[in-house]
Amino acid sequence: MSHNDWLAIALTLKLAGLTTLILLVIGTPLAWWLAHTRVRIKPVLEAIIALPLVLPPTVLGFYLLIAFAPNSAIAQFWQLLTGGSLAFSFSALVIASVIYSLPFVVQPLQSGFQQLSKPLLETSATLGAGPIDRFFSVILPLCRSNFLVASTLGFAHTVGEFGVVLMIGGNIPGETQVLSIALYERVESLQYNTAHWLAGGLIAFSVLILSFVYLVNGYRVVTSPVQSSETAK
Repeated sequence: MSHNDWLAIALTLKLAGLTTLILLVIGTPLAWWLAHTRVRIKPVLEAIIALPLVLPPTVLGFYLLIAFAPNSAIAQFWQLLTGGSLAFSFSALVIASVIYSLPFVVQPLQSGFQQLSKPLLETSATLGAGPIDRFFSVILPLCRSNFLVASTLGFAHTVGEFGVVLMIGGNIPGETQVLSIALYERVESLQYNTAHWLAGGLIAFSVLILSFVYLVNGYRVVTSPVQSSETAK
């Protein structure tokens, strides 16, 4: 493996970690609102958030490329704010990754929030717990597995991105060349030995991630009846 391959691995981990943190900050209040709102357009909003699940990544990448073009309002505002261009930059990869991985974080959190006991939340509020206190002392412990699954899926999905990051970031080693693009480049140049190492690493990573998700979900299924019986007592 070359120096650029290791740079691609480091850049991928950096992108996935930063994207996951941003998604948790954005996705938690969004998932809470979706879990409790009764607005009529809720199905439409949920469909928009879930679009990356069915939409080809090149479609999203194409429209983001247009939105980030140098003559666009977004790109000009970014230029004024940071002094640099937005398209074909690491910042563009982060924005695209946040949009593309949003449903993988919002949906597990929304599912957990919808299963919370409303009397329990009302009781904690009656005892004087404020919104922040309720979140950290009641909601977060009860939805811990949902947060773990959401974080894991968001991170893993970002690691596996290809079409979106290729269109919006290109293939600049050390700046926008993530692991999936490095693998594609090695295959194109017939460097199959290196491609095997990169592909094998991604396969092993995917197996570990999925095993962790199923382990967490299995633990939640096993412990839920126990917690319900203890609550009843």
